[in-house]
Amino acid sequence: MNPVIAVPIGDPAGIGPEIVVKSLANEQVKQIARCVAVGSRGVVENTCAVTGINLKLNVIEDPADYAEGALNLIDTGDVDMGRLEMGKISGMCGKAAYDYICKSIELAMSGKADAVSTAPINKESLKAGGIDFIGHTEIFGALTGAPDPLTMFEVRGMRVFFLTRHVPLREACGMVTKERIVDYVRRCIGVLEKLGAAKGVMAVAGLNPHSGENGLFGDEEMDAVIPAVEQLKAEGYNVEGPVGADSVFHFALNGRYSSVLSLYHDQGHIATKTLDFERTIAVTGGMPILRTSVDHGTAMDIAGKNIASAVSMIEAILVAAKYSPNFVPE
Repeated sequence: MNPVIAVPIGDPAGIGPEIVVKSLANEQVKQIARCVAVGSRGVVENTCAVTGINLKLNVIEDPADYAEGALNLIDTGDVDMGRLEMGKISGMCGKAAYDYICKSIELAMSGKADAVSTAPINKESLKAGGIDFIGHTEIFGALTGAPDPLTMFEVRGMRVFFLTRHVPLREACGMVTKERIVDYVRRCIGVLEKLGAAKGVMAVAGLNPHSGENGLFGDEEMDAVIPAVEQLKAEGYNVEGPVGADSVFHFALNGRYSSVLSLYHDQGHIATKTLDFERTIAVTGGMPILRTSVDHGTAMDIAGKNIASAVSMIEAILVAAKYSPNFVPE
């Protein structure tokens, strides 16, 4: 039986509802997953009208009541349609988006959903709604009891993890330490094991040009990366590095490496998004549930105009459906 994927519709004033509705009407998605949208009925009905998606709406309270061929929705209420303004920052929408996520996490934590695939939310709307989180990862971490979730990007079979996330570049460089790399490689490979994708070699990217050229262009590789890789190899991990960042992603794409540990945010983001922006999917690991996500924002400037591409949302659901049968909870 196909896995159940909970799909919170994102910020009601953004493109989230549109790409969710389009994705749930996609034939490939319908063939491999039982998707249950989580959102506000009024928003979904309005989105179906705007997009011309002609699916029967099946409002349910439990994924067990899923109906084939329908748009299955768990209705959380939350939105006053008379106050909803597409493309506008709104505390009402921020709070609603948060509630959709909470319900989706509840479904996955209880085993009623096999994974969650999230549509985009807006940080400003969250703040305006009194939600004290800056994004999805932090919400999922807090509500699943995972103190430091790991983000993995997947695109065309290439998998990229990140040693650091949203910190200034100067600070990120200072976070490249032997201890941190050892910890992250262990945890990243643990995530791959839980996804059933641990075969192959993980590469640790270099930080400096040409991985520092033995200290000519920086010491981080000699002081941190090489000692970390040596320790990890001694522990039995299948890891190599440092591998120059100008070539490591090419090698991974062509199968030499099964995954890459990028040492800072943009190093890996540039590589994956340049390869295929719409099909770069975020997989959040280190949690008791599986979560995938589009890697774009709410696109407020085109919200409600029926021009948003659903390619990334479709891909996020496909990736969730691919991994969920093998996923081993924490």
